[in-house]
Amino acid sequence: MSTQSTIVAFLIGTIAIVSLMKSDCLALKEDEKGIKLCVTSRRGMKDLSHKSLTEVPSNLPNETQYLDISYNSIQRLTGAPFSRLSQLCFLKVTHCGLQEISPSVFSHTPALKVLNISYNDLPIIPDISLKHLKILDLANNLYNSYRIPASFQNLTNLHVLSLGSRAALSVNYNDFDLLMNVSLHHLVLGAGINWQKYDSGALAKFKSLQRISLFASFCRDFGMFENVLVDLNVTGATSLRFITVFPDNCNVSGNPFKSLTTMPFIQNLTIENMWINSSFMEAFLKNVWLSSLYDLSFVNITYNEDTLDGFQFRTINHTINLCSITFNGVNHYQYKYPTINMSFEAISNLTYLKFSGTGMNILPCNAISALPSLETLDLSDNLLTDSGFWWFQCSYTSVFPKLRQLSLSKNRFISLSFISEKTYQMKTLESLDLSFNSISLDGNCSWPAHLTDLSLGNNNLGNSVFQYLSPNFERIDLSKTGITAITQEDLSQFPKLTHLKLSSNSIQVIPTDLMAPALLSLHVDQNAITSISKEVLAGLPRLQTLKAGSNPFVCSCDSHWFVTNLNKSLLPDWPLDYTCSTPPSFAGLSLSEYKTSELSCETWLQATVTLPVVVVISAAIGLVFYKCDGVWYTKMLWVWIRVKKRGKKHSNMLNNVSYSYHAFISYSHQDAGWVDSQLVPSMEDSGFSLCVHERDFVPGDWIIDNIIKCVESSYKTLFVLSKHFVQSEWCNYELFFAQHRAISVQQDCLVFILLEPITAESLPKRFLRLRSLLRQQTYLEWPKDERKQQVFWASLKSMLHMADKSMVLKDVALAISDTVPLVTDQV
Repeated sequence: MSTQSTIVAFLIGTIAIVSLMKSDCLALKEDEKGIKLCVTSRRGMKDLSHKSLTEVPSNLPNETQYLDISYNSIQRLTGAPFSRLSQLCFLKVTHCGLQEISPSVFSHTPALKVLNISYNDLPIIPDISLKHLKILDLANNLYNSYRIPASFQNLTNLHVLSLGSRAALSVNYNDFDLLMNVSLHHLVLGAGINWQKYDSGALAKFKSLQRISLFASFCRDFGMFENVLVDLNVTGATSLRFITVFPDNCNVSGNPFKSLTTMPFIQNLTIENMWINSSFMEAFLKNVWLSSLYDLSFVNITYNEDTLDGFQFRTINHTINLCSITFNGVNHYQYKYPTINMSFEAISNLTYLKFSGTGMNILPCNAISALPSLETLDLSDNLLTDSGFWWFQCSYTSVFPKLRQLSLSKNRFISLSFISEKTYQMKTLESLDLSFNSISLDGNCSWPAHLTDLSLGNNNLGNSVFQYLSPNFERIDLSKTGITAITQEDLSQFPKLTHLKLSSNSIQVIPTDLMAPALLSLHVDQNAITSISKEVLAGLPRLQTLKAGSNPFVCSCDSHWFVTNLNKSLLPDWPLDYTCSTPPSFAGLSLSEYKTSELSCETWLQATVTLPVVVVISAAIGLVFYKCDGVWYTKMLWVWIRVKKRGKKHSNMLNNVSYSYHAFISYSHQDAGWVDSQLVPSMEDSGFSLCVHERDFVPGDWIIDNIIKCVESSYKTLFVLSKHFVQSEWCNYELFFAQHRAISVQQDCLVFILLEPITAESLPKRFLRLRSLLRQQTYLEWPKDERKQQVFWASLKSMLHMADKSMVLKDVALAISDTVPLVTDQV
């Protein structure tokens, strides 16, 4: 490459394209940093900004961790509303016209780590003594001195301090004495006004500063600015940020940045919100080239050429340490392309170059091959297109020979297939960012094997995007690309995949059969996922990071494992971004606060616990059942049930049958005492008609005829069984006739009453039929217990109730002439 100077239109673009980094954006970033620092639950966040409040509400929840009451009319903070806020760790009170803070406020908030009371009317720097405080923002108030109160020496954990007042016009030597022993890392100082006085040595007292942001103007006294640089060099700070040090109407003369050449500790320098002329740029860059600076950034600058030939920069015979240059937001003042006349040899050592928010629409041809050491190129937030970056009129021998990372985010690229083909020209390219473009899947893509990292976030691509990617990819970002589902078939195409981002899509389920053995990081936050099962992580054995917050989780047993057993070190956004969406009773509840027992969710555990409980309860019921004669009561119940059932079954059969008696009683004369004193009175007093042979047999008739007539004219035959019964011959006849009637007419007409226990095996062999009947037929046992006797009579009466009174008529019986010869033969 020629070392001669070349006129390069390095800032090619449209006029007045601005990418401003507003103070509100910076404040938002600081808020996000503070929230991540200490807030653990969304339910603990209370945003009461823009509510027209005149005082802090007194009914704030005890668990409040974050409180924003900005943009109200609160002139005074008192301790009463904060008395219950012991968990408060982030307090933001900006743009409220605040004039006074009671010391008692902070006595109730010992956990406070972030306090932002900027943009108010505080007349003095308030006394603050909070040992856990890490970030304190007091910028843009009305105190007239930067003198730190004595209480600040107790802020031993303070890392970031922002001080600024438009009424403070000077910095005195002893203003920061009480911060000498505080481990302050970042100091933001000033309110954008001209300082009238600065005592040398004031800032040199900070011993642990790593970064200083100076928001002050020095247009009227460049010597004062040089004194500030000398003191900043003493602090040993490695990063300097100058905001509006020279306002737009300032005529910069001399060389105010000459001290940069003698500041060996400074590594990073940022110039922000400045009007920069071409003549100033030349002098400034000469100091930079001779300094030890490694990183130089220009943020939100306005560039104007005040020299006839534009920017002129000749090669300096000096070792250059500068390796990183950032232009983030450039406003072109003149109505022509800026002219830069410089040798690329001056920046040949650059490894990082960012040219963002400049309106660039064509990449200069020389830049493609004139930066041999460049490893990272960031051209985001411009107007580049496919043909603007790979301009057809450019001719070059090599394309960024060492470039490893290329960011083309927030441009106007369209064709993914064209881009994939062009990446073959960049032989060392590993990472490509195409997010926030208008990418379309216009054809087959062929990617070089050396490209392993691709970002396509915020392009409308859909589920088919996986088919256009390379199996060599190790990192893929498909955030907000319209993906609705992910399958094992999709991931199986990427055996080397270690990092996958699928944030802000519409994925509802992570499949349980997902297998990605090499995956280390998975982002599925801001989707439609309701739960993540244990089986999902089984297929991701090497997973180290899982970002799954801001999903509509269901607080049920589906989330029990995720809440209780998952290693939360995998979740960088836990627990802040994990809340319940359903059921409604848990909506808004932090997932970390959702409690459910393992017993209610694990089936195997339920079975393990339930089985012994059931056994114990069953044993207890069985014991009580036995002790309370449950067996006997059960038999009586069974008799009653069978009677009811049989009554319905045979109702049609008995519709045309009439009887003279409800029951004929067959018993031994030796049991007549029980029959006469118990059975007959109890049944006849209840309205039943009984046939008793001693009372109702017809005198003079043959006994067999009387037995047959009584059996056939009775609805039931009651057998009073006892040892005397089985010894009675006549009882045997009565049983025989009743048995034959049961076979021919009515199957359930036999009722056995055990007056005393008799086993079937104890009966004589001639009672073989009775043995069989006792094994098959339900019988009633006469209990000795009076309580049980009531159940006995109820069961017996229910059997006889089946015969309606209309069926029981005197002197009516059915003929069973076919049974008489058989009986006669046996007699």
